Amino acid sequence: MSEQTLLEQKLWEGIVQYPEDFVEKYIAKGYWFGQTLSDFFIECAEKYAQNTAIICGERHFSYAQLQQHIDEFAVYLSKQGYQIGDSVVIQLPNIAEFFIAYFGALRIGMRPIMSLPAHRHAEVSHFIGQTQAKLYICADRFMGFDYRKLALECKQRCESLQQVLVVGTSGELSGFTTWPDLSKYQQQRVVPPNLTARHVAFFQLSGGSTGTPKLIPRTHDDYLYSVRASADICELNQTTKMLMVLPVAHNFSMSSAGSLGLFYTGGTLVLSQDPTAAACFALIKQHKVSHVALVPALAAAWVEAVSKGAENIFSQLEVLQVGGARLADALARQLIEQYQCRLQQVFGMAEGLVNYTRYNDDIEQIISTQGSRISADDEIKVVDDEDRELPQGEVGHLLTRGPYTIRGYFNVPEHNRNAFTTDGFYRTGDLVRINAEGNIIVEGRSKDQINRGGEKIATEEVEQVLNQHPQIIQSALVSMPDQMLGEKSCAYIQWRTDTTDPSPTRLMMQLRQYVQHYGLATYKIPDRIEFVEDMPYTALGKIDKKALRQRLVA
Repeated sequence: MSEQTLLEQKLWEGIVQYPEDFVEKYIAKGYWFGQTLSDFFIECAEKYAQNTAIICGERHFSYAQLQQHIDEFAVYLSKQGYQIGDSVVIQLPNIAEFFIAYFGALRIGMRPIMSLPAHRHAEVSHFIGQTQAKLYICADRFMGFDYRKLALECKQRCESLQQVLVVGTSGELSGFTTWPDLSKYQQQRVVPPNLTARHVAFFQLSGGSTGTPKLIPRTHDDYLYSVRASADICELNQTTKMLMVLPVAHNFSMSSAGSLGLFYTGGTLVLSQDPTAAACFALIKQHKVSHVALVPALAAAWVEAVSKGAENIFSQLEVLQVGGARLADALARQLIEQYQCRLQQVFGMAEGLVNYTRYNDDIEQIISTQGSRISADDEIKVVDDEDRELPQGEVGHLLTRGPYTIRGYFNVPEHNRNAFTTDGFYRTGDLVRINAEGNIIVEGRSKDQINRGGEKIATEEVEQVLNQHPQIIQSALVSMPDQMLGEKSCAYIQWRTDTTDPSPTRLMMQLRQYVQHYGLATYKIPDRIEFVEDMPYTALGKIDKKALRQRLVA
């Protein structure tokens, strides 16, 4: 067997490919250009060489300068022995090094896994183990958390991990590498890898309806179609200045239209590591920011700041995008009518399908819907529990397939059998209806998942951790309504009572610490804990979560 054949087997291992007839259709219709993400940015850098690409604190990078750093970092990676098909977990805050690491890895054919700053060792070690990642790139500290300690645990648990690269200082922890001096590689270049745009470029992460997040393989072709189409819909251009306050690795931040859509049109990305209104309002004024993307919880917090006397920043923006979770109609109306905001709702998923309200939609569509699909070939079905299509206007399960929607998660064939239909439609887990204008209205989630301000919590994952506690008989995590975040989590605990048990308040504190020490992301720690003597059950013998949610309402 030839070396190239072995490489192809490695590159496609665990990947569900698009059927050839769909590949031919997407190419024929001009959705897929045959361009890699690395070549995409090289083209952007040549076209907009002197434009400012990124503002990161006091540092300003032109497109040409950013590409120079990317080329240098690619040389560094190559000299470290990394090559085509190797995986790298990137977990960085909103700093320029994220883009240098991301595009530098792509330049030599590595496949980044887009970990978020909130992930902890349970998730990061899972990503490393599942992809046999050889490199982990992280910050030293961010938001009071020391990622070097997390990295140390990962090195101990993950045999494949060869190197930890720290942006900042490695400090007293040995065995890590500090971010390199890229000027050493100024006159060097790597040989481009033998990759096609059909190959997987990188892995996004699912919200995780069960267990740890699933890996979403995004190809160069499918992702770039979404990026270009989104940039066109959002009308980005060279004068656009976009404030990035959500995590840069999030799919919303990267492609809807996000940083990549902005680069496609030659605009400027302003990075913020602090999402508070005070910090972001100052950046918006300082840099004359035109576009911002927020989740509903942040939008609500910024509205609260304005209502308490801060300057109305919303009226100064060209566009405020809100996505990641359902935006309350009342808040949408307040933004538009009270604060003179040009609002665009975004509803999508890292697995593919993205919908936008359009700028020429009437105000009620913008307030009360989550927009319409990018592409005419975004196929959408709304079905009942038996997969029978429902009439327009009825609420049902959203199924979709299209030129940028994946055909399967990475290396989980059993899960894929449930998550995708036999003819390739992805079961999104959303309950929706479609109005007469073709816009989607999100009515809830059919999957057992909590959407906490845009951060998805798999209830089973948290329950598995809680149930390991020696005093817990069983647990059930359910959503509870929250005005700011949309949903919060409440853990119902059936406890083995003991005469020496501390107070309920003390028990709650101990259980939160228990989940935190296990290594789950901070947003997965239950917001509320209720102790019960017995759980309610359904006729099938399962814990009746509907009844538990009704208790919360009562």
